[in-house]
Amino acid sequence: MKRTPANTKVAPSRANAQLAYVEVGSSELTRDINRDIVLEYVRAMQPISRVDVARASGLQPSTVSSIVERLLEERWIRESSMVKTARGRRPTLLSLNDDMVFLVADIRPNQAIAAVVDLSGRFLERQIVPVCAHPETTIQSIASVMRAFQARHTDKTFQGVGVSVPGRVDLSTDEMVFAPNLQWQAFPMRARLHALLGLEVQLENDATASLLAELWFGRIDGVRNAVLVTVSEGIGAAILADGRLIAGRDGLAGEFGHISIDPDGPECGCGGKGCWEVFASTTAALRTYRELQPSGAAVSFVQLIALAMDEDPSARAALTQQARAIGQGLHLLNAIMSPDLILLAGDVSLFYDVYRDVIEAECRAGAMDGVGPRFVSVGDGDMSRLRGAAAVVLQRHSGYYRAAHMRADKRSPTTSFAR
Repeated sequence: MKRTPANTKVAPSRANAQLAYVEVGSSELTRDINRDIVLEYVRAMQPISRVDVARASGLQPSTVSSIVERLLEERWIRESSMVKTARGRRPTLLSLNDDMVFLVADIRPNQAIAAVVDLSGRFLERQIVPVCAHPETTIQSIASVMRAFQARHTDKTFQGVGVSVPGRVDLSTDEMVFAPNLQWQAFPMRARLHALLGLEVQLENDATASLLAELWFGRIDGVRNAVLVTVSEGIGAAILADGRLIAGRDGLAGEFGHISIDPDGPECGCGGKGCWEVFASTTAALRTYRELQPSGAAVSFVQLIALAMDEDPSARAALTQQARAIGQGLHLLNAIMSPDLILLAGDVSLFYDVYRDVIEAECRAGAMDGVGPRFVSVGDGDMSRLRGAAAVVLQRHSGYYRAAHMRADKRSPTTSFAR
């Protein structure tokens, strides 16, 4: 069998297979990276035989068999029924082990959602957890809910904990270093959750987590240049450039929401003035509505959308202004990154179908190629971020996680999400 040369990208031979990381490694990383390749071919093409994994990946059959035995022992995968063939031995098929699950949480300034997710991204259970000003109290509440999940799912194996946060995470300490809407800097969230649950904990920025979910669960096949933008109470972004996830120095790449577009504008939570976030976030839309209806009752963003659907002129004006601001910021982002695809996540997905023409027109205005990027709303922001938190834990065994943490150790392997 022809062996794929080291450090070259490979692609699955079966139609519609999606691989989040498929780069064969060299030197001391070869064994671990090949293990990741086998795991992800099983994930993308399940059910699949050992022979087909070897054929698709280019790895030697003996290498695949050795890795499969290790993955079976670790319970990442399971064997299913044999396939009938015209002759020879009947191969057993390999699939992900649905009994292996993850505890995940998406933390926002006002509430958190905790959940149990399996290897295929299915939710077994979810629960809302209040978020207060004291991080220790909030983390204890989240841990309590997660322990209750474990007690109700004793037939499952809990592999780890993934947490999506509205801020940037220091790759060397796993602590938040920039979270203007949460104000939990320097709190040892990862260490506290580990102490309370006894499981490995991984933290990730919410935009990066959402992009990882799209990559891991295979919804952006063939895309090598994309930007995922989350629009909720704040704005964050994650960048896929030439098939590689960009983290930047100290993991801080993607804070487009804190680029000032009006130096005389309102003050932002980051300390600056006139940031894109203060004009395009859901907080901005609610502020505009209060200014137009100073004597009206306070409303949530969902209620604001409902009012707009009922033809309330102030609500419609507030959302239109927000949509224009989103599009204007995306115009700058498109000029900088020139992505093939812009994915929109978070609260913006709640009204995107109604205001997409406004957003896209503002973004495409004056586009150098006359066309601009393609747009996709990834739907429920909570679900995307929770799946992303699970993908972060999954990536402990793949190139993204390893590369991110090796960067913190002054080493620089490349993270590739070839399609």
